[in-house]
Amino acid sequence: VQLVESGGGLVQPGGSLRLSCAASGIFVFIKTMAWYRQAPGKERELIAYITDEGKPNYADSVKGRLAISRDHSKNSVFLQMNTLKPEDTAVYYCHVMDTNYWGQGTQVTVSA
Repeated sequence: VQLVESGGGLVQPGGSLRLSCAASGIFVFIKTMAWYRQAPGKERELIAYITDEGKPNYADSVKGRLAISRDHSKNSVFLQMNTLKPEDTAVYYCHVMDTNYWGQGTQVTVSA
């Protein structure tokens, strides 16, 4: 199983980014897929996940600003991030829930 994240970068406050997680060796539609993030000096936190039935769920800290989705043809999961804030700065990880499968992470930096 391999999870490869992309789409991170430097963005100004109020800006947007779309993260991608391309999966191989596992089908994203039959698993609960999640996005976590880890800011410097903090623990890794769950921010969004989408169930095998397609139901999205969000942490209160990102609700209304982030949207998780998936694409069967690309076997990928996405995280659309809008109205970004400096406190969103972190490494973002893709994860298959209830497994030890993690991506390598992609850095998101929100700064003027």
